[in-house]
Amino acid sequence: MIYRSSLFAAAAILTFSGTALAADAPNDAQIAHIAYTAGALDVAAGKQALAKSKNKVVRDFAQEMVQDHTAVNDKALALVKKLHVTPQDNPTSQALTKAADSERSKLAAMSGASFDREYISNEVAYHKTVNGALEKTLIPSAKNAELKSLLETGLKLFEEHQAHAEQVAKELK
Repeated sequence: MIYRSSLFAAAAILTFSGTALAADAPNDAQIAHIAYTAGALDVAAGKQALAKSKNKVVRDFAQEMVQDHTAVNDKALALVKKLHVTPQDNPTSQALTKAADSERSKLAAMSGASFDREYISNEVAYHKTVNGALEKTLIPSAKNAELKSLLETGLKLFEEHQAHAEQVAKELK
């Protein structure tokens, strides 16, 4: 299970690295789309966990992911509307969606403790990947100060999510 999550993380890191190494760094419209997509995917994963898991610790974590990522995405939508920016789909957003869809399909076939461990393992890997991308690519590439500030605030929250996921993973072993 951990190996599959690690593969997902590696694929996502390569995708984000490819964006960072491209001749042009992602623009604000692409950054907004990547950040929103990453949040929406974690909301979907959290909802899947709420529907499948019976474990209180896992359910509490999933509920936190749904609430926090929904709140950040709501702020992001308000900001792009205020700035009159249309988020721009891009290969990074597409790769994240493809990998997350694959993970959700895999989790759909699981139940009980194996589901809980895989879900949390993936959450650890996902947050490491997204946090790394925020820190190394998205925040430095953002030109708009309000977008950069929202990403920085999100990073602090998502680092807390990563630590929480790591704590839950230890409890599930």
